Amino acid sequence: MTTDRYPLIPEVGPREAWNILSEDKRSVLVDVRTRPEWTFVGWSDLSAIGKETIHVEWKSWPDLTPNPAFVGALLEEVGELPSRFLFICRSGARSMQAAQAVAEALTARGESVPCINVAEGFEGDLNNLAHRGGLNGWKAHGLAWCQS
Repeated sequence: MTTDRYPLIPEVGPREAWNILSEDKRSVLVDVRTRPEWTFVGWSDLSAIGKETIHVEWKSWPDLTPNPAFVGALLEEVGELPSRFLFICRSGARSMQAAQAVAEALTARGESVPCINVAEGFEGDLNNLAHRGGLNGWKAHGLAWCQS
């Protein structure tokens, strides 16, 4: 998705995200959902490709307050900049915002790392029964995930 609002952020589907993460050893997946979402819904399991998902809340539960320390916390967590950041949330909206914030912060510092949104997110869109996780998204594509 490249729009006027988010001109720097391309999108890929979950399978393409998995392929990027598998083939590009220096790429990272950043899950920006809330701690309760990680705990109760699960997260992307990258252990088969020798990686771990990075978890940093873009907005915090319960009132979804923006995390003012998001960019700094993420950059501290990764240490050396990766070749690419891939961002994922429940359905793709929060991760787009987070990707934009990181891209803008890096640009302001004179650095450049592609920031890519994972379209459909971890759970995807609501189906006709108003349930997530079966229509599209990381889980629905049969990609590896785990739950605590």
